Amino acid sequence: MSDAAQPSAAEVRAAAEAVKAALDRHLDAVERRSGEDDAAVYAAFDELAAAAEAYDELLYDTYDEVTPFEIPGSDGLPAYAGPEEPSALSVLIRRDYTVVEPQRLLSQAQRIADLDPGSATEPGAAQSPSRPGGNAAAAVVGSSVHAALGVLFGEYEPDEIATRHKEFGLEEGDSTLWVAAAEEPPEPGEWLAAPFEQADPQSVVCRFDVSSVFDEELDFEDESDEDVEGVEDVTDEEDDEDLVVVSDEDEDEDTEGHESTSGARRGTGNSRGGAAADPELEVVDRER
Repeated sequence: MSDAAQPSAAEVRAAAEAVKAALDRHLDAVERRSGEDDAAVYAAFDELAAAAEAYDELLYDTYDEVTPFEIPGSDGLPAYAGPEEPSALSVLIRRDYTVVEPQRLLSQAQRIADLDPGSATEPGAAQSPSRPGGNAAAAVVGSSVHAALGVLFGEYEPDEIATRHKEFGLEEGDSTLWVAAAEEPPEPGEWLAAPFEQADPQSVVCRFDVSSVFDEELDFEDESDEDVEGVEDVTDEEDDEDLVVVSDEDEDEDTEGHESTSGARRGTGNSRGGAAADPELEVVDRER
């Protein structure tokens, strides 16, 4: 940031005061909440998040310093503001794929086109003399990923492709499903020209997300658990070294005047505990 755009100390101080005021408003809203989904609490939370983020940025730009907390971003949906008794609904689905095996995709599409030449018909495409009832696209579907995808999604339902994606040389990416409520169904053909522009997040009743990000978080938790188990195993091994097993031969030697040991110690392992994290403010180690 240039010196001309550098925020002043007064601006940083004002941002800090804004955070304090937002904290008071948030606490007041929480104390006065009328239910679990109180809109005033949500609004106060958003105001506090915005104020804290603004202060954090100004503090860093001015003093090269950061705050010890970070308010989690809103990666979900806003509060529901749709009809209480919806008479219609829309299901919005997005699934991402990566073409990881183009040859597999091409061969599968060519097989479909060979069995049903009409499956490769595209609106406005020229008819192929060598394939009556088909078109020129059928002849090249085995060499064009674009044409192969058209054949594939024209032949199979999206749910079937999702369950058989590996057969078609595809790899799943993120996916989401939104169920949105409406007062009344739209007129036929009303939204076909722009099917996704009318999606209102505040009308979404529920959503279901699938992402590898969630799997990575679970893997991290599993690794942490394994680390703890490893510590416990080492403790047990160290304690087992103190365990002396007395055999029949040792007992015979004891009768001849040798000293015997019959005690044993076993460890109880390590335990962990801690206070639950505040759902609104999370202490983190931030890096710029």
